[in-house]
Amino acid sequence: MPLAIGTHILSCDTLLRVRTLLALAAVPFLLRADTYPRQPGVDVLHYSIQLSLGDGADEISGETAIRVRFIQANVREVTFDLAALTDGRGMSVSSIAMSGRPLPFTHRPDNKLVITLPAAPEVQSRVEFVVRYQGSPRIFKPAKGLSIAQNRHGDRTFYALNWPDGAREWFPCIDHPYEKATSEMRVTAPSRYQVVSNGLLQEETDLGNGTRVTHWKQSVPISTWLITLGVAQFAVKHYGPATGIPLETWVAWQDRHQAAVTFELPARRAIAFFSEFVGPYPYERLANIIAAGLSGGTEHASAIFYGERTIADRPATNLVAHEIAHQWFGDSVTESDWDDVWLSEGFATYFTLLYTEHYAGRDAFVEGLNRSRRTVLEAEKKMPGQPVIHNNLSDMRRVLNQLVYQKGGWVLHMLRELTGRDAFQQGIREYYKHYRDANASTDQFRRVMEEASGQELRWFFDQWLKRAGSPVLEVKWRWDAGARQVTGEIVQSQPGDPYRLQVELSSEKGQVQKIDLTAKTQRFSYASESDPGELKLDPNTNLLFEGKIVRERQ
Repeated sequence: MPLAIGTHILSCDTLLRVRTLLALAAVPFLLRADTYPRQPGVDVLHYSIQLSLGDGADEISGETAIRVRFIQANVREVTFDLAALTDGRGMSVSSIAMSGRPLPFTHRPDNKLVITLPAAPEVQSRVEFVVRYQGSPRIFKPAKGLSIAQNRHGDRTFYALNWPDGAREWFPCIDHPYEKATSEMRVTAPSRYQVVSNGLLQEETDLGNGTRVTHWKQSVPISTWLITLGVAQFAVKHYGPATGIPLETWVAWQDRHQAAVTFELPARRAIAFFSEFVGPYPYERLANIIAAGLSGGTEHASAIFYGERTIADRPATNLVAHEIAHQWFGDSVTESDWDDVWLSEGFATYFTLLYTEHYAGRDAFVEGLNRSRRTVLEAEKKMPGQPVIHNNLSDMRRVLNQLVYQKGGWVLHMLRELTGRDAFQQGIREYYKHYRDANASTDQFRRVMEEASGQELRWFFDQWLKRAGSPVLEVKWRWDAGARQVTGEIVQSQPGDPYRLQVELSSEKGQVQKIDLTAKTQRFSYASESDPGELKLDPNTNLLFEGKIVRERQ
């Protein structure tokens, strides 16, 4: 039967063929990627998670059914991530079964759940593993995994905060962005709570014993860090559709009067703008949810979490725009590898600026670019030698930094100016269309943009994403009244090879001169019938650099 995904309609066989090709094509790249151990022979198709939560001890009881497809021969072990029991916290596995048959397993201290198969399954065969477990989720600061804590009003809450590898804290999974799957969540909890998760609500049933079972289903494949759960005494508000997408807010009942002003307008605008600029919204609905234990926001697919300080008597415009931009980039098109996290955070950062340009105008857009440029230059001084793209990242505490956000955003801005705005938008739309509900690498994004622009861009991506630091420019110039010329010299004083740049200079009269740089020291001259007054470097805010411009008097 056809599977509807947003505006796609793919047959199940076609969808599986696409997933297989993407998985196999990714293997050579993944061998050079972050250090998470892949399982190239196993493709997870679906997680069915059942949890029981209560108001007693901070314990959970879980059963997760994991449907997998084998895409290589001779697979004799399958490994999932699940927090091991340590010092009374973590998960204790009571049994694992396949087709009702118990399987031997080992739950290692490194949080790996290793299942031994009785025989190697045939290629393309599917099986379902059922893992039963219980325990008390581990406590992290900041919160990660399934956080059980009071909100700011003193009420008990449960929130899943999976970024970047916290899903393993409360259900068994392949806890890495490269593996996407559909999912569903059945939660039994005291009936005073409301339960929110990804996708669409399937069932709410009071069981007559003071508990309620709530069932959510996510029909679009997503990475595990995007699977979420919120259990609290929520005030739930359903708004009219935004560009055809159901729009909701879930906040503490004490904050219900501020929910609409905080979220509704920026969410409507963001969905409308990104749908027009990029392509159709990828999920069945959008819920904006206030979560205890969180600062900022986390872009869970279709169910975004925001920290409690977000709720206010004013719209949370930039934060909401950033997290909704992630629904396209990070959630739907997901980096294949943590080394390429800029494909998520850099995109969300820049598309928030494009949102600002669209709704607040060019001046606000430029102001945001200038703030971002200052942030990049300060960050590069604190992190010398750190490029935007990580190199075989192993420490997940280092996955995020200001370069993957702000410098990643600046790279997209410079790419837009280099390729032209029409070609840039065409490339973005094609990138989203091609990799929707799948994974992509920086090289794959580059190739899409090369096709859209007709330009060879490897030099650009290597220069700005794989090289640490930014250009440092020293411009000296003078006006030669006799020759009616502006003459001068531009020095790139940063260490290493010269950057390939186009520098703009503008006069007080607004005339702009473009100079292509390919050397560390380069002289320039151009005609000027009158004294240009003072020249301005990068008047249109198109270049990421540090520098100064000085007029030399004759």
